[in-house]
Parts: sequence; C-alpha cells; structure tokens
Amino acid sequence: MTKQLIGKMVIGQSGGPTAVINQSLVGAVLAARKQVNITGILGAHHGIAGIMKEDFIDLTTQSPEQLELVATTPAAALGSVRLKPGKAECEKVFEVFKKNDVRFFFYIGGNDSAETAHIIAEMAKEANYDFCTVHIPKTIDNDLKVTDHCPGFASAARFVALAFMGDDRDNRALSGIKVNVVMGRSAGFLTAASALARQAEDDGPHLIYLPERVFNVESFQQDVRDAVAKYGRCVIAASEGISDKDGNPIATSGERDSHGNIQLSGSGALGDALAALVKDAFPGEKVRVRADTFGY
Repeated sequence: MTKQLIGKMVIGQSGGPTAVINQSLVGAVLAARKQVNITGILGAHHGIAGIMKEDFIDLTTQSPEQLELVATTPAAALGSVRLKPGKAECEKVFEVFKKNDVRFFFYIGGNDSAETAHIIAEMAKEANYDFCTVHIPKTIDNDLKVTDHCPGFASAARFVALAFMGDDRDNRALSGIKVNVVMGRSAGFLTAASALARQAEDDGPHLIYLPERVFNVESFQQDVRDAVAKYGRCVIAASEGISDKDGNPIATSGERDSHGNIQLSGSGALGDALAALVKDAFPGEKVRVRADTFGY
C-alpha cells in the first residue's frame, strides 16, 4: 500500500503572467484546503527564487472573499520568476522543504516551469525524500502536449484579435504597411488568432505567417506587393518563431534565458528585419512602414 504523504504544500508561479494564472492558483489552494493530509499552504514569492529565500506567504487562512479577488485579478499574485535551478539551487530548495516539512510542491507555468518541476521531482527521488510534485499548465503559446487549449491561451488570443482589430482601423485611416510580431515561439496558435479580427473581406491582417510553415523572403515580399495592390494597404501578422527552410530563425537578439531558450522577438529585431524587407520590396518608392512587437 502506498504511503500517504502528510505535510505542508508550497505553490508557486513561474514564467510570463497571464490573465488567468491566478485562477489556477486559487483553484489549487481551495482544493488543497479540503485535503486533511495537507497541514499548511505556503505561497512562494517569485517561485523557486522565493523558496530558496524562504520568502513565503501563508495561504492557509486567507478568506474565500480575498481569494476570489485574487482569482479575478490578472498577472501573477505571488510574483513570477524565470529561473532554471541547478544542483546547488535544488539542494537549497530541499533544505528549505525539509526545514518546513513540505511534502507537496505545485508549480504553475509553461514548458520551462514543467522542466523545473521535473528537476525538483527527480532530485526528491534521488534523495529518497517522500514528496509529490504537480505541474499546473499555463502557457499563452498553447504548445503543451496532450493539451487542447491551455489556461492563458484563450485570454491572450482575445488580446491579439482585439489588438489587430484596432490596428486595422488605424491602418485603414492612415494607409501604409503595418507589421505586428506576435509571441508563441515555435507554435503559431497565438498568431493564427489574429484572423479573428477579420469582420469583412478587406479587414486585416491581410497576411499571416506561422512558424509551422517555412518563411521565404521573396514570397513574403511578393505577398506584400499583392496585398498593397489589392487593398491599398497591408496589415501583417508574423509569429516570432518564423524560420527559413533550414530552420534558422529570421531574426533573434542572440541572447538566451536561463533555460537556454533563444530570445526571439523581445528586442524588436524581427519586426525591424521584416520592415526592412518590406521597404526593399518597393524600390524607389516612399512606403510608410511600421513594426511593433506584441507582449513585451
């Protein structure tokens, strides 16, 4: 018979905040309160970084009314972090867990957060520490396996659609060519959501580029010329993860985060590169081109 764990629970938030990540937090806390084997609930301030500092918020006795306010508040109420723990950090985490009799660890986040939770779980196994690790999915990219629509995606998709709808109205009034780079890394779900902004046949975005399809510079430039010829203007949605036939990103900042991920569009490099390609597509003409990056 499996030994029943009894002890405290730590819950943390990690990665980019979303409009609903606090719903996941509150849902987990309320469910944990019903478990007699969970003796206390601690919220980690800024995820793994807060655990190492023993920077906790006691969530055991928060009133239902207070938790409901937290649930309907966007962004990360506990504070977030982007940190891939190494061996030294994991050892510190377990030192804190043992000191506080923590037997349950819930981590809310995306791919990198899942990797962190896995590292912690493996360390517990190697240390023969009776422990339960749970990853609560959150990613606006919607790229977690076996997940049809991940919490965080729908609210971000709504933002993208509304942003393009407003941008299209501005573009219609002022004409010209507008390039909007959308987050999502190697998944195009969020960029594809820009199509929801189309209410009429001539509404933008007129061109959408996803990372699942090879990006060809010459084809892109011809697409823009064709759109301008047809509509007299052009609104473009481009995923930050678009790449050439060899799998090389069209533009990056050259930097990597602690999980080794290449920083794609955070610097605005892709938007600048696409704007330059658009200008090159109209040699000798004075074309009004602007590029923005959503989400940074």
